[in-house]
Amino acid sequence: MAGSSAYGEQKTPGDAVQEPRREGIKHGWIWPVSRGVSGNVWGRVVLSLKFAVVNQKGGVGKTTTAVNIAACLATEGERVLLVDMDPQANATTGCGLDRKQIRTTIYDALIGGAPMEEAVTPSPLSNLDVVPSTLDLAGADIELISMISRESRLKNALVGVEERYRWVFIDCPPALGLLTINVLTAADFALIPIQCEYYALEGISQLLRTIELVRRELNPRLEIAKVILTMFDYRTKLSQDVVREVREFFGELVSPTVVPRNVRLSEAPSHGLPVIEYDPRSKGAESYRRLALEVMRFGQERSG
Repeated sequence: MAGSSAYGEQKTPGDAVQEPRREGIKHGWIWPVSRGVSGNVWGRVVLSLKFAVVNQKGGVGKTTTAVNIAACLATEGERVLLVDMDPQANATTGCGLDRKQIRTTIYDALIGGAPMEEAVTPSPLSNLDVVPSTLDLAGADIELISMISRESRLKNALVGVEERYRWVFIDCPPALGLLTINVLTAADFALIPIQCEYYALEGISQLLRTIELVRRELNPRLEIAKVILTMFDYRTKLSQDVVREVREFFGELVSPTVVPRNVRLSEAPSHGLPVIEYDPRSKGAESYRRLALEVMRFGQERSG
C-alpha cells in the first residue's frame, strides 16, 4: 500500500502541496516534490533528522561512516545532505567533488555569512548533496571565539536548507573545539565510531561529558543514536576484546553491525567514490548497507 513499507508507515505532510508527487524507492514514502539544488526532484520534508558523526580521536572511521551511510540512504531514494565540518575535507573528496572547482564552502557559511544554499553542491551520486569543506576551516575555531552565538552558527545557517532533506549527516573534525560544539548544537543525534584497537575507549569519557554539557546548555534534544565499531579484524583477539569492552560500556547503544577492516573500503576514497559505488559486493559495502538500514529504522522510530 502506498505510504507504507517494511520500515513502517510514512505519511505525507499535511501542510504541503500534494501534486505532483513521487514515491521513494522501495519504501513507498510519498513526498510533495520541488526542484532541488542538484537539479533532481525532491520532496519538501517537514522533519529532517540531523546526525553528528563524532569522535575527537582521529582515524576511527568518522568520515568513512558519514560518507557511506549517506550514500547508502541516497541510493535508496532518500534525499540526503552531507555537511563536511572537517578542515581536511575528506568527506568532500570522498564523494567525488573536486576541491579546485568549489566556490562556496562551509567556511563561507559559518564565518563569511554566505547563505548555506550557496554552499550546497550536488555530488555525482543522485539524491546526495554536499556542503564541502576547505583548509580555511582550520582557523575557524579561533575566528568563532569573538562571534555572537558562536556555538549556534551552524544551526542557524542550516535553517531553510535542512527542510529539503530527510537526512542530514555532519562529519566532525577530530577535536572537541568550537566546530564540534557547533555540530552537536545543530544535531538531533550523535553517531560515535570507535576503532577496534588498543585505547579504543581512551577519551570517550571526555566526549560523553561534552555531549552532556551541550545537551544541558545548548541542545536538550541531543542524544546518542548509535556507537559503531569500525576496523574490526576478526583474526586478532584484540579486536574481539575491544568489541566486548565497548559493548559492556555502552550496552544497547552499540550497533550489532561491526565494520571490518576491508581493502576496498580503504581504496574507495582515493577514487572519489563511496564503497557501495566502488565495490558494492565488498564486505565494507555490505556492512554500511546494514548500518544505513539501522539508522533508517532508528529515524523512523524517533520521528513516529
